[in-house]
Amino acid sequence: MVTERALPPNLHRDTLAVRVAVDKSQYGENSEALYLTSSFIQSDAETAVRRFAGEEEGFTYSRFTNPTVTSMEQRLAALEGTEACVGTASGMAAILLLCMGLLKAGDHVICSQSVFGSTIKLIGGEFGKFGVQTTFVSQTDVAQWRAAVQPNTRLLFAETPTNPLTDVCDIQALADVAHAAGALLAVDNCFCSPALQQPVKFGADLIIHSGTKYLDGQGRVMAGAICGSKQLIEEKLVPVLRSAGMTLSAFNAWIVLKGMETLSIRMQAQSASALALATWLEAQPAIARVHYSGLKSHPQHALAMRQQSGLGGAVVSFDVKGASPEAARQNAFHLIDSTRVCSITANLGDTKTTITHPASTSHGRLTEEQRQAAGIGQGLIRVAVGLEHIDDLKADLARGLDTLP
Repeated sequence: MVTERALPPNLHRDTLAVRVAVDKSQYGENSEALYLTSSFIQSDAETAVRRFAGEEEGFTYSRFTNPTVTSMEQRLAALEGTEACVGTASGMAAILLLCMGLLKAGDHVICSQSVFGSTIKLIGGEFGKFGVQTTFVSQTDVAQWRAAVQPNTRLLFAETPTNPLTDVCDIQALADVAHAAGALLAVDNCFCSPALQQPVKFGADLIIHSGTKYLDGQGRVMAGAICGSKQLIEEKLVPVLRSAGMTLSAFNAWIVLKGMETLSIRMQAQSASALALATWLEAQPAIARVHYSGLKSHPQHALAMRQQSGLGGAVVSFDVKGASPEAARQNAFHLIDSTRVCSITANLGDTKTTITHPASTSHGRLTEEQRQAAGIGQGLIRVAVGLEHIDDLKADLARGLDTLP
């Protein structure tokens, strides 16, 4: 066996991102091992009893215990500054696990009306079938969150910045509202990742991730995670995962584990390109408004800079002008279809720049009333900036902007 040297305390996040993992095997691999196995052999029946009962540490069955998944969980928890983490099959599976672990019939949730469309459908729609009530409020108006509190409020759920309008909430203010009500605050940190933002520092109790996005960083796998205290993760969430099986596969966990090693440098580079692109877009006459928290024109710019390590992230959204919603949609489609470098896909977080029309893709299942409440117009385009040269991205968008009818 290779003797492990314990990591020293107070390491920087960039170091944690490449070093935190489970102990090496007897072979002393430098790159974390990928354990593709459904089950694990026990030395004897009594050991199996203790491990399945949780009385002794050890791996038993990959639906809820796998060394590769554990490495990913430990690394992400270290980056987020939390005690524990549980991996899931996708970001939406993480939100499903969160709600199943914390809520019951009769409970009340307060949620931003500007979150990802599937999140609105899941919390407000699917959990409504089982007696969970949800009130949707303005992302940025703390007074609305406070006014929505009820005696049965158990969870506040926010996403910051939001998808796709990059609205930023005051995490500390929402944490204060939640805790005063005896509730928990969950924050979806997908857009920033822990490379830019650690919500737990501002009072959040639970942090949600779609590892599919920046944690992987190259558009290869589906993955999700929840970070939080050891008590919440182990007592409230892991038992549900063990029974319900929103399981993160070992292979996908390994991909995300390796993706986190380059997370910081990718986020810095992509944020710099996104700011340059957003600045350029603001000067284009065919564009009505640019949504990017790194711009001084963004209504929550100062707050975003405090919470997001002084960077705006890699997602830029903008509204194309149009005399009517139909005309704005037509112009948006023309711009998207004119691109040759950008990938037309609703995913984000890739090294390849992606472009999409949120009203008909990520938020297409919402009602028009829900889209309007979230600020999703027919002329809105979302660009998730990758690692291409910024001049090539400007030229790619200019091709459509310069030929609008």
